[in-house]
Amino acid sequence: MPVNRNALIRYRTLDHCLQNRYKKWTLEDLIDACSDALYEYQGIDTGVSRRTIQADMEMMRSNKLGYEAPIVVVDRKYYTYSDKNYSITNIPLNNHDMQVLGEVAGLLQQFKGFSHFADVNEMVSKLEDKIYTQKTHSAPVIDFEKNDNLKGLEWIEVIRRAIVAKRTMCVTYQSFKARVPNTFCFSGYLLKEYRNRWFVLGQSHARNGPLLTLALDRIKTIEEHEEEYRENKSINLATYYDDVLGVTKSPNQRDVEVVFWIDDANAPYIITKPIHHTQKLLSEDADGKIFSIRVIMNFELERELLGFGPKIRVLGPRLLVKQIREQLQKTLGRYESQEPRTKSQESRTRSQEPEVKNQEEK
Repeated sequence: MPVNRNALIRYRTLDHCLQNRYKKWTLEDLIDACSDALYEYQGIDTGVSRRTIQADMEMMRSNKLGYEAPIVVVDRKYYTYSDKNYSITNIPLNNHDMQVLGEVAGLLQQFKGFSHFADVNEMVSKLEDKIYTQKTHSAPVIDFEKNDNLKGLEWIEVIRRAIVAKRTMCVTYQSFKARVPNTFCFSGYLLKEYRNRWFVLGQSHARNGPLLTLALDRIKTIEEHEEEYRENKSINLATYYDDVLGVTKSPNQRDVEVVFWIDDANAPYIITKPIHHTQKLLSEDADGKIFSIRVIMNFELERELLGFGPKIRVLGPRLLVKQIREQLQKTLGRYESQEPRTKSQESRTRSQEPEVKNQEEK
């Protein structure tokens, strides 16, 4: 049965409300929530009738859409799900759904491998894995990288809408170095993901406001502001991050050629997964290979190179070599310094000594 967009928005809104067990939902509350959702997504401000919401819940209770939602009325007044774990988004796919998804996956497969559709590859793999899992009722065979405890994800859609609508945001932000949060107006231009963390690039509205890259997990609050949105007129968003590893950069920074040696045992890892898209193989010998990349020098670059430990040696530029050497000296100093241990640490060490001795004797 086809479902129009307005009905789908109402079903999703009702589902979200009925899952929220921290509030008691009357019919009037559900009507208000659906009316607000339709205004937000569709611009419809005529409201929703009681009959419409009651019919929506009856449709969700039925099997016509495959939901069979366990909607119950408590104290003859409050609506909720009898199963606290239920959601219409968790219902299994039926045979028709499986057939349609199979056809869609087959169609999208034709785009895999084309650079213009690089983002489709992961989507196709996720879709194929979902179909396989539903058909065989088995565990997924693909585990995509994710971080379930990642903070700030709730701001992604808020920021995306503000960027699309060209609306100024009032952001309360606290960096790791700041003792207290700071509130300022901000025009967002681009959402950026790096290693499972999300960032937004935009311009501060302070006097001569600079371009800023804000980490979403450091944002405390976001509200739309009436101040005029500042259009991006200075940078090419499509290529802004092409010369950087990570997200830390300023518009006036110049890239440099970074040259490094990797031992022969670990060179294949660098070849199959380049550190940066500009990576080139310069030379090789029996002990290892020398590569170069052309990037801006920043914190993320240092952290990436230091992560290889003794397997790598940075050869240039000289400033980067000096910075890497200083970081390694500090690291070595951490292990050479003898810090006082607590009594509990000493007690644990003594209690473990006989066990270690027995293991050595074996």
